[in-house]
Amino acid sequence: MAQAQQRPAAPQPRPAGQAAPPLAARPDTARTGADSLRVGVKPKGDIETTVKYQAKDSIRFNVQEKRAVLYNKASVNYGTMDLKAGVITVDYSQNLLTAEGRADTTGKVRDKPVFKDGAETYQAGRIAYNFKSRKGKIAEAITQQGEGYIHAEVVKKNELNEIYGLHGRYTTCNLEHPHFFINASKMKVIPRKQVVTGPFNLVIGDIPTPLGFLFGYFPTPGKSRASGLIIPTFGQALDRGFYLTNGGYYFVVNEHIGLRVTGSVYSGNADSFGGWGVNTDLTYRKRYSYDGRLEFSYSRRPAGLILGSSDLSANANLRRNFKPRTFWLSWSHAPTPRPGGGRFSASVRTGSPEFNQQNTIDVRNYLTPAFNSSISYSKQLRNLPINYSLQATQDLNTITRTVNLTLPDVTLAVQRQNIYQLLGMPTRGKFYEQFSVDYQFTGQNRLTNTEAARTLASGLPLLGGNTATRTVPIELSNLGPLLRNYQTSLQHRFGLSLGNYTLLRHLSFAPSASYGESWFLKRLNYRYVPDAQAIRVDTARGLFRVGNFSAGAALSTNLYGTVNFGKTKRIQAIRHRLAPSVSYTYSPDYLSNPNYYEQPYNDGLLPFDLRNTAGALFTASQFSRYQGFAGTGPGGGPVSQVSFSLQNQVEMKVRNDKDTTGTQPTKKVSLIDGFDLSSGYNFIAQSFKLAPLNASLRTQVAQKLSVLVSGTFSFYQRDSSGTLIDKYLFDQPNPRLARLDQASAQLSYQFDSNRRPGQPSSRPQRTAPVNDPVLGNPNQPDSYVDYLDFSIPWTLNASLGALYSDPGPRLARTGVTRNRSWPTVAMNVSGEIKLTDKMRLSYTSGYDFVSRKVTLTSINFFRDLHCWQITGSWIPTGQIQGFNVTIGAKSALLQDLKLNRNRTFLNR
Repeated sequence: MAQAQQRPAAPQPRPAGQAAPPLAARPDTARTGADSLRVGVKPKGDIETTVKYQAKDSIRFNVQEKRAVLYNKASVNYGTMDLKAGVITVDYSQNLLTAEGRADTTGKVRDKPVFKDGAETYQAGRIAYNFKSRKGKIAEAITQQGEGYIHAEVVKKNELNEIYGLHGRYTTCNLEHPHFFINASKMKVIPRKQVVTGPFNLVIGDIPTPLGFLFGYFPTPGKSRASGLIIPTFGQALDRGFYLTNGGYYFVVNEHIGLRVTGSVYSGNADSFGGWGVNTDLTYRKRYSYDGRLEFSYSRRPAGLILGSSDLSANANLRRNFKPRTFWLSWSHAPTPRPGGGRFSASVRTGSPEFNQQNTIDVRNYLTPAFNSSISYSKQLRNLPINYSLQATQDLNTITRTVNLTLPDVTLAVQRQNIYQLLGMPTRGKFYEQFSVDYQFTGQNRLTNTEAARTLASGLPLLGGNTATRTVPIELSNLGPLLRNYQTSLQHRFGLSLGNYTLLRHLSFAPSASYGESWFLKRLNYRYVPDAQAIRVDTARGLFRVGNFSAGAALSTNLYGTVNFGKTKRIQAIRHRLAPSVSYTYSPDYLSNPNYYEQPYNDGLLPFDLRNTAGALFTASQFSRYQGFAGTGPGGGPVSQVSFSLQNQVEMKVRNDKDTTGTQPTKKVSLIDGFDLSSGYNFIAQSFKLAPLNASLRTQVAQKLSVLVSGTFSFYQRDSSGTLIDKYLFDQPNPRLARLDQASAQLSYQFDSNRRPGQPSSRPQRTAPVNDPVLGNPNQPDSYVDYLDFSIPWTLNASLGALYSDPGPRLARTGVTRNRSWPTVAMNVSGEIKLTDKMRLSYTSGYDFVSRKVTLTSINFFRDLHCWQITGSWIPTGQIQGFNVTIGAKSALLQDLKLNRNRTFLNR
């Protein structure tokens, strides 16, 4: 390869493969008239730095014309300029570089020029560049500016790197012959800033369209973010008329913060204004510290439909009333964990209960009835076993309009500490050296807008108070009732661990004890009013303490049984693991403590004439002074209970037919993941000493079908009204051991057509591309956030859930119906299908066997068109039925170059 690094003093033609001699950059005395005898004086020439050049074939020098020609894969490097081409000519007399491709024997031009000047790169048919003035002329140029590509018939480049193009095309398609482009006769490009054109029109598939304008402006920021306009979209909604929506501006506040403000306006009908809306989206990030996002949306709209519809429909959703003003607030903040530092995090989703039903077509947000919010700060103290946390939480139910706020929620905990280590005493291997203690403090203040109905467990009539639950609207005028509804509790818990010991070599014995106190700022007082024959409840304020003590011990072990069939058999062995556990729990009687419970009757007896609506006498009862309060209330009657549990697991060892190396001749297969039983017996309870039996079964069939079955069995009889009586079932004329009260079954099937042996049945899915054509719409249907892996032809996830509840005894009375034995039986299916290499489809649906209706069904599809994409969703049934189809450019730079067609409940 011929190559050289400097300007030669006396250039001569060189054969191919031989390096050229150094070419010194010095002035020409014959041309400049300088004295050649002035040794040491070196005036500055036109070339300011070393010129490096090379060629695969040969380099020809013309000394008289001061010209060098480089053949075959030639390259020239001069400062920040780099040029590669099939043939390059260097003219030193005019400081000019020219480059062009080289035609092969078939006439096809190869090694077309690629010119790089600083951060800018150009592909061209022919290039002429003056390396002194840094100006150039480029024919058939292609260059990339940000996410866009510029094609031009002729390009002139000045010393500021500004580009002037003739007969140019601007596109985001990276092909040499793009699928679409914006055609303009003239354009100017300021690198890393903007592209400005004269009159232009859009060309799709080489077909000119009338879509265009008198001028074009396309930002091409060199950095990742830049401020700019967000173009609105237009359309018509049945409830608010014609609209311009999601138009606004994006502000780059600084390198850490970006703010996006968009708005929508609706024309309405006649003299009825359609309303407006605004959305602000603030994102912030500090590397290695935190990142977050804050979004606030406000919508103001008419209270009902203002445009008529020509469609005949019985859908009540079309005739609904809207709430005129709604808002929604979302905030997420995630810190970067650091050793020894505090952690502040936030996850907030709150606002008007009607906002998602009136302003979004996202299925998940539309159907979600409950939203949780939390803001917390936690820290572990260095060199101390103490950690603390501060938290504020909110629960919002959009159906019941219930708002529960916990502010503040303070937790201080001391980790488990060994007593001997705290006292610094030497260890001698004694059992009491395992004793340890721990402590936790929790302080909560809860506020809710729900005033619960005051009822007594015994059914006795209540004097005053709310007979039904009431929800107080969140308004400033209701601030007084809301504040009076607060609940405050301070809880202390002391734990004592007495160690873990081995008995008889195979039994594990673990005793423990704990004490806790709850401090309340108010309590309830009960008083029987003879004249009204009802119970009166008053609220007393002060500081009241409630203590709870409990102690217990647990004894457990593991038993194994194995049946061997021989190593020559396919099934070589089956193993059964049995894990029995017995525990004892004790707590004193708190019902007799008048500070915890109150019996508001004279001598503990009710008047003989106090009866319920059925004519039966009420029985005397004791009522908790802290019923319905936040925190841990007092315990009930005395507890001296023995509980037991029995866990079973069955596995088998089978021959591994797929093992060809002999390293894994067998494999384990689980037959039963878990078959668990649990119950208990309270020796000093007044009645119903035997607790219900809880049973559950978990297993998997062929690593695809998951089965979970659970049930609760009762051992006691019941009367004709379904009330339990303290008599065992085996004491009745037709004796039996237990009765199934409740049961549930869940069957889940997951299938991945490309799943390999040993892989989990459910693999995480990749998310959709970020350059979605509906970018800019704060209420966009994010149909592909959980979308699919293109390497999987199809997947299927199906689940069947059923809930059984004993309906009670058969009632002989007319007009009284029994409850359903199976209140819930439903199947849900979801999955994805790869129709082609560029097209994918996902689906979600289900069927409710009780109501005999199809549940919410959603079908989403995505088609990749290289630089374009088509996305769509279809909801065939339900209140939010409709469709949405969008075709648009993938690039976020041309996100507004799209066509959208939709029909939803918002624009019928």
